[in-house]
Amino acid sequence: MTTTSGTPGTASGCPVSHGSVPLSGPRFQSDPVQLYRDMRRDHGAVAPVVLDGDVPAWLVLGYRELHQVTGDPALFSRDSDLWNQWERIPDDWPLLPMIGRKQPSILYTVGERHSVRAMMISNALEGVDPFSLKRYAEEFADELIDRFCTKGAVDIIAEYAKLLPALVLARIYGFSDEEAYPLVGAINDMIDGRERALAGQQHLATSMFQLLADKHAEPGDDVATRMIADPGGFTDEEVAQDLMVMMAAGHQPTADWMGNSLRLMLTDDRFAASLSGGRHSVAEAMNEVLWEDTPTQNVAGRWAARDTHLGGRHIRAGDLLLLGIAAANGDPQVRTHASALTGGNNAFLSFGHGEHRCPFPAQETAEVIARTGIEVLLDRLPDVDLAVPAEQLTRRPSPWLRGLTDLPVLYTPTPALGRPGSLGGPA
Repeated sequence: MTTTSGTPGTASGCPVSHGSVPLSGPRFQSDPVQLYRDMRRDHGAVAPVVLDGDVPAWLVLGYRELHQVTGDPALFSRDSDLWNQWERIPDDWPLLPMIGRKQPSILYTVGERHSVRAMMISNALEGVDPFSLKRYAEEFADELIDRFCTKGAVDIIAEYAKLLPALVLARIYGFSDEEAYPLVGAINDMIDGRERALAGQQHLATSMFQLLADKHAEPGDDVATRMIADPGGFTDEEVAQDLMVMMAAGHQPTADWMGNSLRLMLTDDRFAASLSGGRHSVAEAMNEVLWEDTPTQNVAGRWAARDTHLGGRHIRAGDLLLLGIAAANGDPQVRTHASALTGGNNAFLSFGHGEHRCPFPAQETAEVIARTGIEVLLDRLPDVDLAVPAEQLTRRPSPWLRGLTDLPVLYTPTPALGRPGSLGGPA
């Protein structure tokens, strides 16, 4: 059933329109590029979709349309209270960690308060010494590699990429190295948006509030302490929520950025030089991934502040618009030669756009961790190669983040540099 306005449903819970695309299923795992092409062909630049529980939304597929939505915070707000579907959302809805109501984090703050809050986060991250950040990434990378370098085979995702970003972020935020390990599983559960999502969110929240209590008692040279001391006068609740956002947004996409870049370098002859010491190619591969295989596929979201039109669609006040970052990066009106390498072009939308764009210091932090992690791995294991045919590599079944479930590789065993297991986590 379709409303007269053409929206995919009604505020009172009317069934979704015929032809709406479920934002789930195997195609997001197996071939999202073709899926987005099909959606653009069938629906245009703005497509009707349904979330878990047949909850309707719009997915913005067009580059220009996405630019418009993210560049007009007055019309397309981050205030989730505007959503016209809240009466349909149960308390145990698995997407609540991603599309929450009255969450006091920067994600849902608007106006001047958002600007002040974004500055607090940027200042806290800018306080991290860049040389120390790179050194931490190198140290953790070496210690993780020491655990498997003598074996000759490893799953790079499980034993390296899914650990490194969280370990580095935990240290600069103020956690001990040992406290970082339980955060990894909780973050992954929360982001995947399935049955363990709420439990993952709760574990992460508990950890952040404990961190703040520790830093009130004993301040340090870390991100959490700088956020507590910010003159903006933010509450512990606000700071904890922002730290949760920063940890989730900083860890899993960075892990996937590493994994997707290594997959590209191991399967695409254009980047073969990377495997023989061509470090410039590492940066090229990472940039290419942000266009072609971006970790952040879709983002929730924006809410229409009033009735409007977008991409030929009538958008009602309170409708949810999901940001189709991967689809927009591949928009044929922008990428007329999709098969060509992008080189240094960084006009991708992978870090967002507008006032809610990922803060620049956060982007730099992610790039340093990912690039350092890749470079150290290739330096330590120069003959690394896939252990399975490329077509057997699989992705997590998530429409939100695109990353590999595993990346099995083979290499010539090499001696460890230090003491295995020195990180204090599971060996």
